[in-house]
Formats: sequence, C-alpha cells, structure tokens
Amino acid sequence: MEQPRFLLTGDTSLSVEFGNEISEAINRRIRAFGLALEAAAIPGVTELVPTYRSMMIHYDPEVIGYEALKARLTAVLGGLDQIALPPSQVLEIPVLYGGEAGPDLAFVAEHAGLTPEEVIARHTKPEYLIYMLGFTPGFTYLGGLDERLNTPRLAQPRVSIPAGSVGIAGSQTGVYPIASPGGWQLIGRTPVRMYDPHRAVPILPKAGQYIHFYPIDQAEYDRIAALEAGEGYTCRCHAREEGAQ
Repeated sequence: MEQPRFLLTGDTSLSVEFGNEISEAINRRIRAFGLALEAAAIPGVTELVPTYRSMMIHYDPEVIGYEALKARLTAVLGGLDQIALPPSQVLEIPVLYGGEAGPDLAFVAEHAGLTPEEVIARHTKPEYLIYMLGFTPGFTYLGGLDERLNTPRLAQPRVSIPAGSVGIAGSQTGVYPIASPGGWQLIGRTPVRMYDPHRAVPILPKAGQYIHFYPIDQAEYDRIAALEAGEGYTCRCHAREEGAQ
C-alpha cells in the first residue's frame, strides 16, 4: 500500500491522504490513524475529519506549528500496524419503502429491470460501510450498494426533500438527515432522526460503522415517529461479524 501524503489545506489544517481510491482497506487505515491520534493526544490538534481516503487534521498554530505537527503525525503513522481496530458496529435503520415516502421506487425498479419488491430486497440485503459524513450534518456516504440498483440522479433536483428520505444516486445510497434540496432518487423514508441538535450526541451515525436497512410498514413507521417526537427511539445496534457482506 502506498505511503500517506501530507497536503497543506490551510493555515490551521492539513490532510493526510492514504490513497487514490475508495476502498475498505484504506478506510481501515484511516480508522486506525484516528484511534492512534486520539491516543497520542497531540497538543494543539482540535478536530479530526475522516473522508473517503484521507484524514483532515485541524490544529491551533499558536500551540503547534505545521512542521512540528507533521513530525508528530509521521511518528504516529509509523505505528499503525500495531493498532487493533475494535469490531465495527452495525446500525439497524427502519425504512418505509415506496408510496409518498419513496416516490422514485418505481423508476429505480424500471431502470434496473426489477420489481419494486426486488429493489427493496436488494437494498435491504447489504451492510453498508459508512465511509464518511458530510454535505449536511449526519449525511452518510455509504459503500456496498448492489450494482444492479445503480441509478442516475434526477435531471431536475428537488427544492426540498423531507428529513429521513432514503435515496440512490449512481452507485451510492444514503439518508437525508435534514430537510434539504437534493437530486437523489427517493425510494423510502426512515422515521429515525439521523440528526437531532437537541440530543446529547446530535449525529446518530459514525464513520466506520455500518448501516443495515430493514423494511417496515406504515403502522411501525408511525410508532417510531411518535417515539422520536417524545422520549426518543433507540435503534438496534450490534457488532458486525467478521467477513459479513
């Protein structure tokens, strides 16, 4: 595997790039790097932002300069092979597919040459790796979508998409955590609040976790939505089995 590259990204940040492709192997190195940096507790480092193939490090230049930080990061990188990653967690996300919740399900099915039921079956089969969060708070960039479900974005993006909408765009799938514009093909909606600024931990998913979608009916959707509007709903979460797909 190629050596990481240091990229200057501003007066108070730099990026460590681990490769030039989206892969689980690179993601594991980024996760290991994040754990190692947390353990190292380098003075002046204020935030770590993992992406598909890099880690951005924000720092206070009045505490540590660029060259000194680069030297500390290089030392941390040298010990990554000794970092044991904890088992990944799988977050179970309920989804109401089709109808008003998923107005583009029929188009995705037609494009794939499948029935809507087959689209749902294929979409709910994988455990999707959360490579990174971005775009809006808690928006997940997931890997592992069935190639048969690869569907182009809308020709004309929607001005507003309801929070919780589950969509497909090209080879990606994900959940809109807040109401926002967007051009993804909407196939369903989850009643789970992926982002809630009033929670102790506002953003539910975390980079390095996996998401597994499972189908629910309208009654279950309404039940979970009612819980979210009150005391809150806790998603099922379990350790991922090694080698699971």
